[in-house]
Amino acid sequence: MTAGAEVVRAPHTQADPHAGAGHTDTGINTALLGMLLFIGSEVMFFAGLFAAYFNARAAAPLWPPEGFEHVIEPNLLVISATTILVLSSLTMQWGIWRIRKGDRAGMNRALIVTLVLGVLFLGMQAYDYWELLHHDPPFGINTGIYGTLFYTLTGFHGAHVFGGVVGISVVLLRGLAGQFSARHHVAVEAVSAYWHFVDVVWIALFATLYFLK
Repeated sequence: MTAGAEVVRAPHTQADPHAGAGHTDTGINTALLGMLLFIGSEVMFFAGLFAAYFNARAAAPLWPPEGFEHVIEPNLLVISATTILVLSSLTMQWGIWRIRKGDRAGMNRALIVTLVLGVLFLGMQAYDYWELLHHDPPFGINTGIYGTLFYTLTGFHGAHVFGGVVGISVVLLRGLAGQFSARHHVAVEAVSAYWHFVDVVWIALFATLYFLK
């Protein structure tokens, strides 16, 4: 630098108060959005199954078909299974409320109860199938369009319940490992949304198959 040279200084700028503060989420999480989009596709799937059921019902001269008027009834087993599934939705939501407050232990307890209730529902559905198959006359998936639609609707729903049980199991294992907090629990929210969807679908099935017929 030559003598007398003027030192040029950069103009003073005010520091950005957000610099280094880290990323701030301003919208819906992509994982949760993905689950909601998946649920949307499943809504359309079940809507198609319901449409097939009501179309067959409208076209049939007698519904339920003769000889099967009292096979599908809201008996104690079905009502108990429905109550259990509704209760599991409440315990799932309780888990969400607990983790939003940072209560990991409370969330884990709620997930365990939800998991047990979900497995119990599947067991009761399997037993209901067994009773229907041993009904006089037997009522199976090959018992005309009525049997086909009943087992298709309830069977696909049962498969979705099983998927929810798997999802809850994975989230529970992660919860027991301490991977969730009040700020980071998107996976729990996603599984909860799916479980509530499964619950709502069953209520619609229960009303349609056992009351509207």
